[in-house]
Amino acid sequence: MDILIRPAVPADYEPLGQITAQAYLQDGLLLFGESDWYLEELKDVAKRASAADVLVATENDDLLGGVTFVPSGGPMADLARPGEAEIRMLAVAHAARGRGIGQALVQACVDRASGTATGVVLCTQPTMHTAHRIYERLGFSRAPERDWNPIPGDDFTLLTYELTL
Repeated sequence: MDILIRPAVPADYEPLGQITAQAYLQDGLLLFGESDWYLEELKDVAKRASAADVLVATENDDLLGGVTFVPSGGPMADLARPGEAEIRMLAVAHAARGRGIGQALVQACVDRASGTATGVVLCTQPTMHTAHRIYERLGFSRAPERDWNPIPGDDFTLLTYELTL
């Protein structure tokens, strides 16, 4: 596998936004499908690249997926405590799945956090079983006391995983 993980450049923003949006839509991860407000957040890679580190996975210049890494204290953190980094918006193109790309992206985030953070956290949906296996293989463990609901008044709960560094 000749997968390269590197920082996103502006030319990556639009295609990564499409890969991320399509991954969430095709996997049924948006409560309101095409009309879900979060879809625009997923597409807006330029916005998150201005506030966090966006990494992409490429092979022979083909964009295969990406992830947003929020360093400790970063403004895009949803659940990170002081000293923790956070992983957000991991997505791999459907045609590229099953090749270790998601795991390579998560590992790249862990590597970035090593030496600068006390741990790494992320949230995930209960149905994302493949992602859960990736996190557990890399040493993350469930932190149910940190599960949270991003939509007050709704039963939608995100599961938290953490890794102590």
